[in-house]
Amino acid sequence: MLEVFIPAFTAFFVAIDPLGVAPIFAGLTAGTDKIYRRRIALKAMVTVTIVLFLFAFLGKGFLGSLGISLDAFRVAGGLLLFLIAIDMVFEKRTQRRNNRADQFQADNKGFEDISIFPLAIPMIAGPGAITAVILMVSNYHGDPAAQAIVLGTLLFILVLTFFILVGAGFLVKVLGEAVTGAFTRILGVVLAALSVQYIFDGARALLA
Repeated sequence: MLEVFIPAFTAFFVAIDPLGVAPIFAGLTAGTDKIYRRRIALKAMVTVTIVLFLFAFLGKGFLGSLGISLDAFRVAGGLLLFLIAIDMVFEKRTQRRNNRADQFQADNKGFEDISIFPLAIPMIAGPGAITAVILMVSNYHGDPAAQAIVLGTLLFILVLTFFILVGAGFLVKVLGEAVTGAFTRILGVVLAALSVQYIFDGARALLA
């Protein structure tokens, strides 16, 4: 069980990056009450859950319909996750999220529902999270018990992300941006290692 849970937890937590999203959520909802923030966080996470579980169940079939093998997707997905990891290490991912949030605020001064866009998509359920979900579920193809653990882990991460968003203001005050930035860099290194493993596994299978 742990040999399935730990890689799944690491991949999902790093790809979704709730600690990286929390400061942006706090900034976008600054000046609003707790009920509003909780409602926005809940709506966003329900959307994210639907999107990611759809890709978990239908992603492999969708790839097959396009004639893309799982091993080829492992290589491509690993490369994508590696680029995201590099961005995390150098904090470019957080900067892009901040820029996207600032642009949204500038373009929607009278509209404050950020739950679907840009919060749920693409900040949380972005390409990295979708890729991680498809790869983790596909890694245990033919093993329903392991896939159930993967999906349970994904649901746990999504619930955890909801609570982190609800308490985003408090977390930012307690930890500060320096601590969350350092933690994001560490997670970036972990994601880089995972992505290299995906690339290696996919390439080895393709060349076998």
